[in-house]
Amino acid sequence: MLTRRPAAAVHPGGQGGAPVTCTTLAGDAGSVPLRMLATLKRVLVGRPLASHEEEHQRLLKTVALAVFSSDAISSTAYATEEILHVLIPSTGMDAFKWLVPISIVVAILLAIVAASYRQTIFAYPSGGGSYVVAKENLGQMPSLVAGASLLVDYVLTVAVSVSAGVAAILSAVESLRPYRVELCLVFVAVLTLANLRGLKESGTIFAIPTYLYIVVMGTMIGVGLWRIFGGGLDAQPVVGQREEWLVENTGTPGVLPGIALLLLMRAFSSGAVALTGVEAISNGVPAFRRPESRNAATTLTAMALILGTYFVGISVVANRLKPIPNEDETVISQLGEQIFGGRGLLYVVLTVATAAILLLAANTAYADFPRLSQLIARDGYLPRQLATRGDRLVFSNGVVALAVAAGLLLVAFGGLTNALIPLYAVGVFLSFTISQAGMVLHHRRLRERRWQLGLAINVVGATATFAVLWIVVISKFTQGAWVPVVLIPLIVALLKGISRHYTRLGAALAVEPGQVRPISVNNTVIVLVGNVHRGVLPALAYAESLRPNHLLALYVASDEEEQARMQQQWAAYGFEVPLEILYSPYRDLNRSVLRYVDDITEQRPRDVVTVIIPEFVVNHWWEHLLHNQSALLLKGRLLFRRNTVVTSIPYHVS
Repeated sequence: MLTRRPAAAVHPGGQGGAPVTCTTLAGDAGSVPLRMLATLKRVLVGRPLASHEEEHQRLLKTVALAVFSSDAISSTAYATEEILHVLIPSTGMDAFKWLVPISIVVAILLAIVAASYRQTIFAYPSGGGSYVVAKENLGQMPSLVAGASLLVDYVLTVAVSVSAGVAAILSAVESLRPYRVELCLVFVAVLTLANLRGLKESGTIFAIPTYLYIVVMGTMIGVGLWRIFGGGLDAQPVVGQREEWLVENTGTPGVLPGIALLLLMRAFSSGAVALTGVEAISNGVPAFRRPESRNAATTLTAMALILGTYFVGISVVANRLKPIPNEDETVISQLGEQIFGGRGLLYVVLTVATAAILLLAANTAYADFPRLSQLIARDGYLPRQLATRGDRLVFSNGVVALAVAAGLLLVAFGGLTNALIPLYAVGVFLSFTISQAGMVLHHRRLRERRWQLGLAINVVGATATFAVLWIVVISKFTQGAWVPVVLIPLIVALLKGISRHYTRLGAALAVEPGQVRPISVNNTVIVLVGNVHRGVLPALAYAESLRPNHLLALYVASDEEEQARMQQQWAAYGFEVPLEILYSPYRDLNRSVLRYVDDITEQRPRDVVTVIIPEFVVNHWWEHLLHNQSALLLKGRLLFRRNTVVTSIPYHVS
């Protein structure tokens, strides 16, 4: 049973529960704990930014490359390894003869996709990428599929990037391996906090590791190629952990099995993860300095050149040095150790830079997921909270939602990169295909200058990405690709369900101009009292100021002694408001009040019933624990009654 003293229910600052209407007669600026939390927030997140400061938060191309391209560039650290993870178990050391050809095909696909998205940037400078292109040219359902695909892709971007970054750290620091998942969650929290500070600030912070990776990885590839073709560097013997992994994971080496085509398709689809993040710049065009489209297109070209060159370069070096991938040491770590001649300074810099960019690759998703969520929420397919900016001019609710989803995924998959990769490519290439198909219709509809060339590029892009999509689904269906195949339609159904809710709500709240006229309201006011104290006096005064049609005080007694005592008290103070006493032998305050309100509504069906709850507010947060909180549940239950208003009258104890 519930306790019976609503007057003793207290809430910081006179607020609490979810009342239909909350009237505050007095209050201070907030309790000490609330002020401390506000101060902590300012220290961690920074001062609030005014709306007119948004222009100053836009990004230079150098910073934007780090923000929007870190995901794509970072994939060079694991794309080659993913190809070998597929080929070596079936072909042994013969896997390396397929490595470079597959990498070249992926690079050609990258060039096609990048050329296609350059057109998207100029055609849709407002951002949104595949979602906006599909909405404008293909209709509702394709746009929702594209949106769902990208949402899944961005969550996986955070999970894969963080897990790959932690894997790079664990390759160098073996003692941390038992804490893989914990490290992943810590880095997700750090990235979340940094992005809550704002896109410009987080981008400036993360630009240094991105450019450090570009320099040191370029150095490794350049030195490696120079030493390889100069004749001074060759593959090391396969011994130790590399030999153990090769023996345990290889079938009949040197011979391609009868399913050679399927194997190559699977290897290609693993390498194609290098294209993840290519669409990010087209989604975030409004974040660039003016002229937005030109700066975004330049950044996209730079990103594609770096990504393609590094991916093929790493594959050429790996083809010669033949690193064996395993859970204890990444391919990049093995290549760096061989090329730099051990684990010296350059190797340490490479390891740190690789781990940093893999972790910061998640920043691309943090930049784009909230923006995409805002667009979808603005169209009514996601909760509207995702469409509002926080006090740092970022869509902070989207940032937090992304962090929670990625954290759950990391825990579920143990923080292992190769366990997450099969889930990755389906959403990426599905959104690619929808975007290119939408641009085909865009060119045919508008026929702008040189539209035939754009049409040809997008036709080739749509065909190529659609073919890759089917390769990924067929070759990796049993390895986890079935998850996004099932999940994306479920997300689309969820988006449509949210839209139906908002449509129904809008129709229910809509008012025609001719329907607006004064409404006559009869008001019955009930003041809940637990006993006579200073908090009851302003509540009664406020109730009388409403000039209600019917006014009474209500007390719930659990025995006859309480009933008699309250009657004597009320008479002794001489209140003019009549007192109604309910007898509840089971001490059930909430149910007794709800039944009484039901009776009032039945007697006066046209009345609005206002329930006034006196509440006293103590000085310190810990003092709240010493008092009854029964009003919280009562307010929540009254909220769902029609024609019922709940008003809290706080009395601040000084």
